[in-house]
Amino acid sequence: MTDLTIPSSRGPIAVRWHPPQGSAPRGALLCVGGFDGGFDGPAEGIYADLGEALPPLGIGVLRLDFRVKTSPGPIDEGTADVLAGVDWLIDQGVGRVALIGHSYGGAIVIRAAARSSDVVATCALSTQTAGIDPIEVSSLAPRPLLLIHGAADWRLPPHLSQWVYSIAGDGRELHILEEATHSLRQRRDDLWRHLVEWTNRVLPASPLAGEAAEG
Repeated sequence: MTDLTIPSSRGPIAVRWHPPQGSAPRGALLCVGGFDGGFDGPAEGIYADLGEALPPLGIGVLRLDFRVKTSPGPIDEGTADVLAGVDWLIDQGVGRVALIGHSYGGAIVIRAAARSSDVVATCALSTQTAGIDPIEVSSLAPRPLLLIHGAADWRLPPHLSQWVYSIAGDGRELHILEEATHSLRQRRDDLWRHLVEWTNRVLPASPLAGEAAEG
């Protein structure tokens, strides 16, 4: 893992980069948290654990910390940060990028994916809906869109992810985790399983074979 600062038109962005291992990289996962930023993500640092587990499988993990940390989170600034991260990964030779965002970051990754053809799949955890345009959600299809929410989330209730699911097209997937709150920590094992299975599916060992299977 390497701490880096990547450039953007709006200022430098702090990241932690776990490069893929092996001779045939499968792609990279870009992870962002809520409006207060940070590198580790929800469920007691699940992004850090992905950064340890996925690179040996040929999948890099870029954990990105938002430049601007205010509440409510600035939608345009956060989107610009994620798009800069995607561009940086492409410049590193990563051919396929998937996005994961939590809370405010969920809305951000949906917006970023709608603006970048380099993003092959998107996952929103406990997402807010402020800043989400229904047209942008539907434009993601048929690229995979994974939505995971806690049934006991009182901060951002699960009906928000259900609404996003209702307007999404082909490739959508929704899991409501019983007893889980906003951080999803109560169902961490289930969250981990969903994320790893989804990442392996959207960033297959053989991209051509994966695309043929989806077709």
